[in-house]
Amino acid sequence: MKKGILYIIVLLFSTIFYAQNQTVIGKWKTIDDETGKPKSIVEIYEKSGKIYGKVIEILDEEHKKSVCSKCSGGDRNKPILGMTVIKGLSKKGNHYTSGKILDPQNGKLYQSIVALEGKDKLKVRGYIGISLLGRTQYWYRVKN
Repeated sequence: MKKGILYIIVLLFSTIFYAQNQTVIGKWKTIDDETGKPKSIVEIYEKSGKIYGKVIEILDEEHKKSVCSKCSGGDRNKPILGMTVIKGLSKKGNHYTSGKILDPQNGKLYQSIVALEGKDKLKVRGYIGISLLGRTQYWYRVKN
């Protein structure tokens, strides 16, 4: 009887641990499309049931103090470091959608779909209108 209860407790905790690793929440390394080099660290978090992502580190020394000069509205001329680039995604099945993603290089906001492709690889797609008209990046989880 005690072994059975112990087994259930271990199973419960392993299930909870597995579920926590299957989330987009956490720190992700972004990769530059052109150079293939790591570009920044974005921390994805949940706020009021929506998913957001903020640039918490810029890896290229030359761009650490860059501002979003091509952005509009409240993001115009703001430092990219600390900027929220994923805005208001909602979970729909195995992916997150119905929100926006900001590209600080060109200052444009795009519709976005974000989905895990394994526990440490994130598929991030920004698009205009329909999902076919866009660009996909892969981000990689930062191990603590």
